[in-house]
Amino acid sequence: MRDLPDQTSVQKFVYDFTEGNKDLKDLLGGKGANLAEMTNLGLPVPPGFTITTEACQVYLDSGDEPAALRSEVSAHLEALEQRMGKKLGEPADPLLVSVRSGAKFSMPGMMDTVLNIGLSDASVTGLAQQAGDERFAWDSYRRLIQMFGRTVLGVDGELFEEALEEAKETKGVTVDTDLGAADLKQLVKRFKKIVKAEAGRDFPQDPREQMDLAIKAVFASWNGDRARLYRRQERIPNDLGTAVNVCSMVFGNLGPDSGTGVAFTRDPASGQQGVYGDYLQNAQGEDVVAGIRNTVPLAELEKIDKASYDLLMRIMETLENHYLDLCDIEFTIERGKLWMLQTRVGKRTAGAAFRIATQLVDQGLINEAEALMRVNGAQLAQLMFPRFDEDAPVELLGRGIAASPGAAVGKAVFDSYTAVKWSRSGEKVILIRRETNPDDLDGMIAAEGILTSRGGKTSHAAVVARGMGKTCVCGAEELEVDTKRRRMTVGGTVVEEGDLVSIDGSTGKVYLGEVPVVPSPVVEYFEGRMHAGADDADELVAAVHRIMAYADRVRRLRVRANADNAEDALRARRFGAQGIGLCRTEHMFLGERREMVERLILADHDEERAEALEKLLPLQKKDFIELLEAMDGLPVTVRLLDPPLHEFLPDITELSVRVALAEARKDHNENDLRLLQAVHRLHEQNPMLGLRGVRLGLVIPGLFAMQVRAIAEAAAARKDAKGDPRAEIMIPLVGTVQELEIVRDEAEAVIAEVEAATGTSLKLALGTMIELPRAALTAAQIAEAAEFFSFGTNDLTQTVWGFSRDDVEASFFTAYLEKGIFGVSPFETIDQDGVGSLVRSAVAAGRATRPGLKLGVCGEHGGDPESVHFFHEVGLDYVSCSPFRIPVARLEAGRAAIESRGSDSR
Repeated sequence: MRDLPDQTSVQKFVYDFTEGNKDLKDLLGGKGANLAEMTNLGLPVPPGFTITTEACQVYLDSGDEPAALRSEVSAHLEALEQRMGKKLGEPADPLLVSVRSGAKFSMPGMMDTVLNIGLSDASVTGLAQQAGDERFAWDSYRRLIQMFGRTVLGVDGELFEEALEEAKETKGVTVDTDLGAADLKQLVKRFKKIVKAEAGRDFPQDPREQMDLAIKAVFASWNGDRARLYRRQERIPNDLGTAVNVCSMVFGNLGPDSGTGVAFTRDPASGQQGVYGDYLQNAQGEDVVAGIRNTVPLAELEKIDKASYDLLMRIMETLENHYLDLCDIEFTIERGKLWMLQTRVGKRTAGAAFRIATQLVDQGLINEAEALMRVNGAQLAQLMFPRFDEDAPVELLGRGIAASPGAAVGKAVFDSYTAVKWSRSGEKVILIRRETNPDDLDGMIAAEGILTSRGGKTSHAAVVARGMGKTCVCGAEELEVDTKRRRMTVGGTVVEEGDLVSIDGSTGKVYLGEVPVVPSPVVEYFEGRMHAGADDADELVAAVHRIMAYADRVRRLRVRANADNAEDALRARRFGAQGIGLCRTEHMFLGERREMVERLILADHDEERAEALEKLLPLQKKDFIELLEAMDGLPVTVRLLDPPLHEFLPDITELSVRVALAEARKDHNENDLRLLQAVHRLHEQNPMLGLRGVRLGLVIPGLFAMQVRAIAEAAAARKDAKGDPRAEIMIPLVGTVQELEIVRDEAEAVIAEVEAATGTSLKLALGTMIELPRAALTAAQIAEAAEFFSFGTNDLTQTVWGFSRDDVEASFFTAYLEKGIFGVSPFETIDQDGVGSLVRSAVAAGRATRPGLKLGVCGEHGGDPESVHFFHEVGLDYVSCSPFRIPVARLEAGRAAIESRGSDSR
């Protein structure tokens, strides 16, 4: 449990917007810090104050807000009232405020904004008189009850939406702006009845009670289901807490000379410079983000209100030059006056991230090191996903706004519950909604892509999808989405739940059925089929090339591949691999060869065993010649056979049934009987911890010797062919130095025999795989007999945690993630406290014994972005991963090098 802030000392929990700055995100949250920064820059920000994350931390730890908070809020509220010349909720001329959450990181799972706090039965008339607009006042009041009821009191938001839809139907209109003051008065009555029925209390009429309840609701929302889900998805720490921003209201729903919008200083989907965003006349901020009314492009604002548009353009330029990055801006125009409500460094697609980073370098705003830190391996992986084949026959359903790129195919589902349920059953789904809201977050995470019939590039669906790297098409107006009947209608075509649809987030096109995919341009570049310097080079490919080239120049970690055959090795080399860190020889014994290994394992006498080995030797030699040729001049680490024994034995149940049926027919088969006896003798309850690795090599005479001979003869053959073979022999699952010494002595003898027979001098390094806790703990001893270590973090994770990956991921990992025991699966990102601690100590102990000890990692953690940074930090020489992840590892190795230099180099 976190230590509570000292309540006996003077601790400041509330900051005016004039007091903070953009570097105080830990304390003021992202919104609060940036509101303060814009205020400092002299931009038009409505006055207000921020309650710190420390106040939230007290609330989360104690269940109540800090004792001093109420008086601090009162003091800041009084100062705000004096500045504005009106009091909160005053009947004649009410001050109204908004209450917004604002954690350090943007979190769509947090509580929605509550606008118009301070309105009541007593003050709505005063607001109407002051504004000279009765409709505006009652519209603002119904919005408050709707937002407050849903986000603070927990009322089902659909009940308010249904009441609003009924009011429009009764009036015979399609948009809420066509409802008059009398209609809205009736709607307020209806909304208050819904609150009473659902929340068990009246809508609060005391303005201060409204504000206090909203503040507490923001604190509580930090641990809401949606927030926890999003933090798990984005790996955000659970103990940060959220700030609360209280801001004086400015109104975009005062008529056609008012409105609200969201703007980006560059296109968050593509990275292109220009005027990007959405604007909505006569609306409040949540209307744009929620996507309940379709917006107009931001460029239209120039025609609607040129003065505000020109000022907005100047402010956008100021902010981008100040933050040196793409800025996401929320603004409101109140009767021709522009107000800035928020700015932040904007979320962007993976492609936009790479383009923007290189653009900013070209503009002289950042250097190459900073550009590298502006992108990451997860974004690069997204760029390597396939895209739709433009030449394939398709059935176009419609077209919307290309909100987040990618090619997504799945079964149509119309609610988040179904999306999650079907996804867990292995189905790929496309979540289709009229518009999304924060309640849809779990469904959006589960879906391959998101499709909405409303909203624009700044709607909830678009912003969240971009942040998660999900494909998204928004605002496809021609699609009639019926969530109750679970169908979508386009002209005469009906798409039922379960029908396959394809959505293209790069073009906004929606197709019926499954559209074939082709490799992405970035993969084509890594494969060598597209050249970044060509005249017709893709702009994205050119940006990726520049950043990858810089990452390769600065990284210390080398990157190798996990590859078991020449085809994978050649692809890995094209992707930038600097060798093979793991060749799993057990993968060479699948198919027809499995029977040979079976005969070897079950052999009763030396002659039978020698015969089996003699047949395997030329096959293994051929494998290694092909692999060494593919990686000529680069190191190739070959792991000697390490299968759980049962993988090369007949299935005991199947064999027992076969023998029993033969006996019933009195058709005895001596071979099957003998085989069954052998399988019973060798059967293991837990093969993962049984007869495998070095143990198998020690109890089956000649097995490892055959493999070493095949490697040595292959290396000699490559030398004879004027090649440059650099084979390394890795002995698996060593737990004690004595095991390693026995196998090493045997291997050295075999290598010497091959050298004598071929007249070739071979330099074959002999090392081991550190994948057992005991090996890590006795690394100093093991290093005496090993020229290199390669950490097998997959098995090391299993043995440290005491569970088998195959058995546990489907059984209790989900529950562990939901309960917060795991922030992320330890098989996805290395467990630094446990497994990582063993790696760190083994590195130090091994190098203390043998200073030149070469160190690498060959578990799939070698391609995980976060893990790569850890391996750089502990001093490994290389990481090894599957071929497709090599570019990601290269990029992250470069970022790790920059990160370790510190901010001075950036």
